[in-house]
Amino acid sequence: MENFWDHIIVVTTARYSVFILCTLLFLAIFELVTSYKNWDEIKKGNLAVAMATGGKLFGIATVFRFSIEHNDSLLISIGWGIYGFILLMIGYLIFEFLTPAMKVDEEIGKGNKAVGLISMVISIGLAYVIGASIVG
Repeated sequence: MENFWDHIIVVTTARYSVFILCTLLFLAIFELVTSYKNWDEIKKGNLAVAMATGGKLFGIATVFRFSIEHNDSLLISIGWGIYGFILLMIGYLIFEFLTPAMKVDEEIGKGNKAVGLISMVISIGLAYVIGASIVG
């Protein structure tokens, strides 16, 4: 008989639960570094914020996807997920720094869909590069 903690349903539930908790934590951190309130703006219909936030969510999920795929240990997967999040955060800050002609954060907060779309694509692209670097 298989050990309880090794059963695929238990392992999947654990990974799922950890991913949800990490995602909530990471989104709260992103909320702290932006000048706008993500969920208030999304509730108002700000598509730029929705795209930027969606890109961050997709980015976090992608990093965790690769982390889970390449690591058997839940703790190692969490570690890679945290590291990937840090790299995504650095990427967001670099995007802000490399566009001195405009303040990315302010433009997204004002509803600039073009900036929101670019922010989303950057998050997704970085997540694929980060994920591809994760090895077991």
